[in-house]
Amino acid sequence: MCKAVCDVCFRHCVIPEGGTGFCGGRVCKGGKVAAGNYGLVTSLALDPIEKKPLAQFHPGSLILSVGSYGCNLRCPFCQNNSISWSREAMTMGERAEYISPETLTEIAASYRNRGNIGVAFTYNEPLIGYEYVLDTAKLVTDIGMKNVMVTNGTAELPVLRKLLPYIDAMNIDLKGFTEHYYRDVLGGDFKQVLDFITEAAASCHVELTTLIIPDENDSEDEMRELTAWVKALPGGEDIPLHISRFFPQFHMTDRDATDVSHIYHLAEIARENLKNIYTGNC
Repeated sequence: MCKAVCDVCFRHCVIPEGGTGFCGGRVCKGGKVAAGNYGLVTSLALDPIEKKPLAQFHPGSLILSVGSYGCNLRCPFCQNNSISWSREAMTMGERAEYISPETLTEIAASYRNRGNIGVAFTYNEPLIGYEYVLDTAKLVTDIGMKNVMVTNGTAELPVLRKLLPYIDAMNIDLKGFTEHYYRDVLGGDFKQVLDFITEAAASCHVELTTLIIPDENDSEDEMRELTAWVKALPGGEDIPLHISRFFPQFHMTDRDATDVSHIYHLAEIARENLKNIYTGNC
């Protein structure tokens, strides 16, 4: 049976003909790996830009937010599990609506008079279907509107480099700052995310989000290490960091929500290194 290797993220899935990769969104057709979720939209909404969250990119504006299905991480606390990696998500392609890049661009343009500035690729992990992001972002750029991506940053740099000429802003999850957390809790690759953030921050507006999970990534030392690393990036001191409160959900209901006072305490520690700290879900 013919097989092909996916080159999007660190997993490098070997996918048999007609099969699907770990993410649930990439497939092998004709001996080549492609985005099986291309244009298959599960979520479409006109959101405040601050909801992405982006605090310092056209504040007060709206953006057309679009999502598909599938994800290459396995965060047990995922708030979008119904379209990311739950059992339901793995069959979402059967119920998703196809919206072409041309049609999505037309929809975005139709909301200009309501304050829409462009398109945000979000909700599930957009990088596993980067071809759709790329094709749409080119058209959105052509009509003078903005492209935003909300991502876990788990992708190879050649994928990022294809997208960067057309992406104006990103919110990237920096979910923690240890190999253990990325490998054993999230099923991810810590170094790949750091490399992704480093290159993205040199090319477009970047804001970062860290969700604080009790007893996992909530120590003062880890916050100091994380923010010191961000500060060392070019322009790093000014990169906004969103520190968000965890609520029990999906496969992580074995602990309480993060204490609000601890979120504020970690925010003060983060301000030792970074100027623009925002707290979320408090």
